[in-house]
Amino acid sequence: QPQLVESGGGLVQPGGSLTLSCAASGEGLDYDAIFWFRQAPGKNREAISCVSASGTNTHYADSVKGRFIISRDSANNTVYLQMRDLTPEDTAVYYCATQYTIVRTLCSVRSPTIDFWGKGTLVNDSS
Repeated sequence: QPQLVESGGGLVQPGGSLTLSCAASGEGLDYDAIFWFRQAPGKNREAISCVSASGTNTHYADSVKGRFIISRDSANNTVYLQMRDLTPEDTAVYYCATQYTIVRTLCSVRSPTIDFWGKGTLVNDSS
């Protein structure tokens, strides 16, 4: 099973930018779509983005579309989430997660079945 470690969270000003990283070890991710979730205090965990196993397909929730970009570096088993125009509503713990799939060119945040989770990194956008 893979081990997933998120990093890059912290304090950011409204309107600012931040990039999160998810580093995987233990096994390759050739057959895993990678998702980013977030969970704010008192709120349900929500899938906000995913990138297909091939790296050729991405999908975003409406709440982050146009502001966040997901990408993956397969050679380094690392997935990134570039975030900009951040608001206090983006404050949450952000998690990366894997979804095993034989279909390597597709993913959807509407189908967020998860196999393994990271422990999360906190993003705090304070006004």
